Amino acid sequence: MRLIVVGGGIGGLTAAIALRRAGAEVDVYEQAAELREVGAGIGLAANALRALRLLGLADELQAEGTRSVQAGLRRPDGGVLMSIPADELWREMGTVAVVHRAELLALLSRHVEPSRIHLGKRCVGISQDSKGVTAQFDTGDIARADGMIAADGLRSIVRSQLFGKVALRYAGYTAWRTIVNGADIEPTMGETWGRGCRFGIVPMARGRVYWFAVKNAPEGQQDPPMGTKKDLAEAFGEWHRPIPSLIAAAHEESILRNDIYDIDPLTRLAHGRIALLGDAAHAMTPNLGQGGCQAIEDGIVLAACLKATGQIEPALAAYEDRRLDRTRKVLLMSRRMGDLAQLENPLLCCVRDFVLRMTPENAATRQMKSVVGAEILTPDEELSLKP
Repeated sequence: MRLIVVGGGIGGLTAAIALRRAGAEVDVYEQAAELREVGAGIGLAANALRALRLLGLADELQAEGTRSVQAGLRRPDGGVLMSIPADELWREMGTVAVVHRAELLALLSRHVEPSRIHLGKRCVGISQDSKGVTAQFDTGDIARADGMIAADGLRSIVRSQLFGKVALRYAGYTAWRTIVNGADIEPTMGETWGRGCRFGIVPMARGRVYWFAVKNAPEGQQDPPMGTKKDLAEAFGEWHRPIPSLIAAAHEESILRNDIYDIDPLTRLAHGRIALLGDAAHAMTPNLGQGGCQAIEDGIVLAACLKATGQIEPALAAYEDRRLDRTRKVLLMSRRMGDLAQLENPLLCCVRDFVLRMTPENAATRQMKSVVGAEILTPDEELSLKP
C-alpha cells in the first residue's frame, strides 16, 4: 500500500515513520524548500514520549527530560497561586522532554528515507476515486497513491477541499517566544498570570530556557518601532525574578511573535481515502502544550488502525472514530485554559486567583493526567508497532 503525507512537519513525519512501521510505503510532500522549524521549544509530555518510544525515538529525547523541577502558577509579584512539588509532578505526569523544534524535526527526518521526502511541493488540489487518490502540486507534478494523510497545518488546503472552508478563531491574544542561555538564572518551570498577560518559563537541558510571553492584543498588531525586547521589558520588567533577566538574555532577532488561533472541533476527520492529522484536523491553542503531542498521537493511532485492518478506508474510518472525542476534549480544554489565563477584568482576576490558591495541588495534576495519561493504544497494538 502506498500513501501520500502532505506536510513535512512534526505530525507529518511522525505519521510517515509510524505508517512505514505498519507496512505502508509513504512519501512525504512538503511545500518548503527545506525541512526546518522555527527557533522555539516544544514540550513533549508523557503521552507523546510513549508514542515516540514505540517508534524507537524516545531515548534521545528522554535525555532532555525535566524530571526534578518545581512547577506552578504565580502572580506578577511572585506570590504563589498554585505549587506542584517536583516529586508529585513526576509521579502524576511523567517526564516532560523540552526540546528545540528544529532538533525534533531533524530527529524525525533521519528516520524517513531521504528519497521519500519531496521538498518544494505545495499541494494545490486533490481528488479521489474508488482506486486511489491524486495530489496536484504547484510545480505541476502529480502524485498517485492508495490514500492520503493531510498534515498541512492550520490553513490546510486539503481540509478546505475535503470539507469546505473552516473559519480560524483568533483567541484574542498574541504570543512571543524564544530560547535563551539561562545557565546563571536558576529558573523554575511554570507560568505567571497577570491581567490580560502572562509569562511562561520552561527549563531545558544544557542550561537553556524556553520562555514565552502572552498579551491580549488586536489581531494583526505589529511590534512597536522601539523593538520587541524593549516592549516586553516595559510590560514585564517589574514582574518577579527571573522574568526580567530572561527577557534581557534574549536576542532581538530570535524572538518570534505569533497571533494565536484555533478552530472549532470538526465533526469529521476522514473522508474515503483521505484523513486529516495534527493542526489540519484539530488546531488548538498552546495553553496545554498539547498541539504537537496530539499530532504525534494521531500518527501512532493511524498506524495502529492500518496495521489492524490492512485496508485504507476502514483504517481511516477507525482512526476518525478513535480521535474525534479525544482531540475535541483537549482542544476545548486548552481554549478554556487560555480564556482563564487571559482574563483582564480586575474583579474577575481576583476571583480567579483566589480559586487557584484554594485549589488542592492534586486536583490540577489529576486534570492534566487525564490528558497526558490517557491510553491511546491497546497492549497488542503497541506490540505490533514496536521495532
